[in-house]
Parts: sequence; C-alpha cells; structure tokens
Amino acid sequence: MSVHDVSKGGTSIWLDDLSRAKITGSDSHSLPARIADSGVVGVTTNPSIFSAAISGAKEYAADIASMKTASVDELIKKLTTDDVRAACDLFKDIYSQTKGVDGRVSIEVDPRLAHDTAATIAAGRELWAIIDRPNLMIKVPATVEGLPAITELVAAGISVNVTLIFSVKRYGAVIDAYMAGVEKADNPSHVHSVASFFISRIDSAVDALLKKDSSEAAQALMGKAAIANAHLAYQLFEEKFSSTRWMELEKRGANKQRPLWASTGVKDPTYDDTRYVVELIAPHTVNTMPQSTLDAVIDHGVIRGDTVTGNYAAAVDVLKALSALNISLDSVTTDLEIDGVKKFAQAWTELLENVKVAQQG
Repeated sequence: MSVHDVSKGGTSIWLDDLSRAKITGSDSHSLPARIADSGVVGVTTNPSIFSAAISGAKEYAADIASMKTASVDELIKKLTTDDVRAACDLFKDIYSQTKGVDGRVSIEVDPRLAHDTAATIAAGRELWAIIDRPNLMIKVPATVEGLPAITELVAAGISVNVTLIFSVKRYGAVIDAYMAGVEKADNPSHVHSVASFFISRIDSAVDALLKKDSSEAAQALMGKAAIANAHLAYQLFEEKFSSTRWMELEKRGANKQRPLWASTGVKDPTYDDTRYVVELIAPHTVNTMPQSTLDAVIDHGVIRGDTVTGNYAAAVDVLKALSALNISLDSVTTDLEIDGVKKFAQAWTELLENVKVAQQG
C-alpha cells in the first residue's frame, strides 16, 4: 500500500504527535522523514501529547534551566509554542504548495478554559500572535461555550481546528459557528478550518454497553457505532457545504471546513489496526494518526478509495439497531465530551506539575 492511495481518495494524512526530538531528529520516525517518506502533510497536538513529550525529556532541560524565575504556565507556553513554531516552519513548503489547505500545525488553548468563552478567545489570540505563523491552527474544544469562541476567532482571521466533537448534532453547531465567523471575516479566503470528529472512543464506549447484552443483535453491532457515526457526520458536511448559505460565502473566497477524523488509533486489539483509516477515506477529509497507526497503514493497509460517500443508509440502520437495544448514542457522546475535556485538563495539570519539579531541580 502506498500512502499516496490515501491522499488520492481525498484524505490528507496528518500526524497526531509532536516533540522536540521528532522535530530535530534524523531517524525514520522524525518529522522531516515523515514529511519526505510517509505522506505526512500536517501535525496535531493536544495536552496529552505535550505532557508525554516534555515530561522528563532531556531536549527541554536547557530551556527549563534558563527560565528558573518564570512561572510554570509561562514556561509551558514557551516550550509548546517554540515546538509548534518550529513544526510550522518544517511544513511551510507544503502549506504554500497546497495554498493553505495542508501544511498545518495545531495547538490547543489551555484545556482548563473549555467552559469559558472569553478566556478561550483571548488565549487563542495570544497563541496566534506568539507563534506568528500563517499555517498555524488554534484548537478550540466544541463545548457549548467553545462555539462562540470559534466564531470570533475565525472572524478575526484566525484558522481554527475544532476539537472534541463526538455527536453529529454538535458537529452541525460547529459548522454553523464556523460559517458565522466566515460571514464576519474581512477576508475569509485567508482562513482555514478543520472539525475534529473523534472515532475510537465512541466504539470503546458503545462496545462496553453491548458486552452487557449477550444477544446476537448486540454482538452483531460490536465495533460499528464509530464508523457509522462518522459516515453520518460526513453526510452532514456534504449537506451544509452545498447549502445556499455556503454558496454565498464561497463566492467571497471562503474555504470549506474539512472533517478531520481524530482518535483513529484502534483501542480494541481484536479489530484491524487500520480500520479507522481505510473505512474513512473521502474527499475533503483529514485523518490525524498516531505514529503506530500510520506505520500500520503503510505496512498493511488496504485502501479501497472512497469508503464513506453513499453509505449513509447503512449508518442509519446501525444507529436504529443500537436504539432498539436501548443504547442512546446521544447519551454516550455527551458523556464522552465531558470525559474528554476532563482528561485533557488532567494531562495539562500533570504537565505543569512535572515541569515545576524539573524547574525546581
């Protein structure tokens, strides 16, 4: 399998991983090698990734030692924004060649601000100014409070990666928030956005409920919820971005907000480890993969072209079958959003504590 088969189907490969070692390294897993050899055209980060990258890593020791008098928050901001800026520079040629569609690097606002609209807007503006690269994307969680922040940042000409989307209903609100921002923007052609729709966590949550039911109907639905949910999200993408409202914005040079499949590492070892890539190939999409998933796709992924368009009736059938077993996807996705925000906030707190210990040492 060639990674070019993924991009031929319309899906851009982004790497869901970043560290200073990856930026400056020279082995096959370094970011320069991934760009050259693995078809990687973008990078996403999150609080968990930064926590894993920075905690205890020797590459950050000199910076930490040089900022003994800085607050831990200031230090973390310096370490993370320096890494993201350096990654943006690695992708500048791809950014230019794709006219801003790819070559993107995402950084998330402090996850502790997920329920504070004004603070999220301020943090997004600050990160945009500090990193000062046109191929940056500011990640904003798709909480109710995050929606107006998306609108205001886009209106200000800031490219946004909307994260922690689990339900099709919330995804619709995210698209509306993006369009509202585009309507207010002076020059919408400069703004790009992706909507990060989470995949594997949905199967983990739904499968746990199905395992409590020994019926054949329940067992037949194992591992089907996440892909069905994503297919219906793509159907909504097609509908929203062919609407009269969007056509008017497109005349002003506006760019479609692409669906991005996130959390695409397979958590159940009984499932094929490439399923959240091969079953989600479609035009105008992004798949951000952990390193292990990308390696699996390169090694043995079987790409069959567009596996999303036209599969909407089958996806509806899956959701109906779940409902018949009294499994509410709405309830599952609501819980996942709450849990996702909490986990990212915990990861950020752990990072702060680990860096504080290193700073004092």
